[in-house]
Amino acid sequence: MQAGITHCFVNLGSDHPSIIEAMVKGQKERKDRFPRILTCPNEMVALSMADGYARLTGKPQCVIVHVDVGTQGLGAAVHNASCGRAPVLIFAGLSPYTCDGEYRGSRTEYIHWIQDVNDQKQIVGQYCRYSGEIKCGKNIKQMVGRALQFATSAPAGPVYLVGAREAMEEDIEPYELEQTHWGPLGNAALPEDAVQEIAEALVGAKEPLLITGYSGRDHNAVESLLSLVDTVKGLRVLETGGSDMCFPADHRASLGLRYGIHERIPTADVIVVADCDVPWIPTQCKPSPRARIFHLDSDPLKQQMPVFYIPAEARYKVSTSTAFHQLHAYISSSPSLSRTLSDPTYQSRWDALAREHSSRLSTIRSLAEPSSTDSTFNVSYLTSRLRHHLPATTIFAIEAVTLTTFVADQLLPSLPGTFLNCGGGGLGWSGGASLGIKLAAGPDRFVCQIVGDGTFLFSVPGSVYWISQRYRLPVLTVVLNNQGWNAPRRSLLLVHPEGDASRASNEELNISFAPSPDYAGIAKAAAGGNLWAGSAGTTEELEAKLKEAIESVKGGVGAVLDAHLDGPQGKYGGGKSVTVG
Repeated sequence: MQAGITHCFVNLGSDHPSIIEAMVKGQKERKDRFPRILTCPNEMVALSMADGYARLTGKPQCVIVHVDVGTQGLGAAVHNASCGRAPVLIFAGLSPYTCDGEYRGSRTEYIHWIQDVNDQKQIVGQYCRYSGEIKCGKNIKQMVGRALQFATSAPAGPVYLVGAREAMEEDIEPYELEQTHWGPLGNAALPEDAVQEIAEALVGAKEPLLITGYSGRDHNAVESLLSLVDTVKGLRVLETGGSDMCFPADHRASLGLRYGIHERIPTADVIVVADCDVPWIPTQCKPSPRARIFHLDSDPLKQQMPVFYIPAEARYKVSTSTAFHQLHAYISSSPSLSRTLSDPTYQSRWDALAREHSSRLSTIRSLAEPSSTDSTFNVSYLTSRLRHHLPATTIFAIEAVTLTTFVADQLLPSLPGTFLNCGGGGLGWSGGASLGIKLAAGPDRFVCQIVGDGTFLFSVPGSVYWISQRYRLPVLTVVLNNQGWNAPRRSLLLVHPEGDASRASNEELNISFAPSPDYAGIAKAAAGGNLWAGSAGTTEELEAKLKEAIESVKGGVGAVLDAHLDGPQGKYGGGKSVTVG
């Protein structure tokens, strides 16, 4: 609590007697100064909750799991927290290292031999910003403080601490640390010569482009980027779905969200890559060899990626929020650049952006038109109705996989912190993450999870909806039911577009979920019946059921809507959803 931890998401075991004793004692004697403890029957859900909480607030919380097996139970969630730059403190016990009662906490159970491994930290170490062992109680606060410094310093991410029962059982005298001595690293800025070079390049470019993925985690970066774009008329912004809304989709300079493919990438003559892991996919789309490229990132070397490179002439380890502010301030205060920007050419570019954006919005609206032949609906129509009915301040937790770009196009997110995407490849993030987001946002903020059907199963719904009901965290979940995993089909077609498998059915590809599970029923059972559950396969059903589900959540009861895309039973949609960037 002294270090800023207000919530602990726990999955307890035989390595935690001292922690359990402290939990009971702390909640009894100093409840107002003790972290809130939330029981999580599954470790991946626990870490996903802490991940979602941290992404919204920037404040790390604690996950407590059981020795090596609980650490393994974190599974894909630790990958997601790492890729998604979510600061989280993970603690796991170690099997006791004494057998004959030498210390309090010595081995007392059969399992203490079975769960004793050579180096438990190696299980998750490569995903963590720091891993360490608490070897005694006398410096435990220093160890936690150091771990949190790593967790919260850019690029933020998970940290992992372990401690055996003997160390955790040690009696110590109470002490406190000066917490201001244990804060994260300060924001780094661009060197003065780099500010000048990049500013002049942007102003002098005919088709400048900024590509980003994570910069919106710092909400101030959104405002700084807006100021820069409004000054350099003609600068376009492409989002890559890293994990945050980085630029308002309703702004004329917005190109929306795409995964490494966009027609403006090859034509741009100056590109700024800002807090982005995958700005383009060279086999599908890449910049002109004549383009000038600048890379601004809290982790420009991508130190946890064995293979990464982009042809940038300069790269800087910086806070992108600070860098955007520097560039805008320099351009605005430069008489020569201001004169250049006053040329009518820039107003013409500004007007052209407005026309392009208007055309793009017209295309997006056309995709959301209801079917002219029957009453079925696609993901674009569904998402447009969500946007119509939900409060403007709704926070969306998105895990729509191959349909993400369609969802983003229809939602047109424009408020910082309202569109959170997984950012990693570990499917199942959004179940626990949406609960963590709701916990952080409070009872008055609406939270909506949009999730693919296969991903819904990965999210461990049996744990998610029990937690939702137990701790009164009502969220609207919309399951995009197309009866299977379509991401493997997309991957297949990108490599073997004319192969035998390209003509095979989902059943033949072993990616079909037919007959469809009752996703809403699974969730309702996990919540002990205290959950609104429904399905819709036609536009009429969707309109009625959506209103019911939203009212249920507003009334404090969670809801799961099973949305059957392209028909009452759902089916593979094909078309653009297969190969869209």
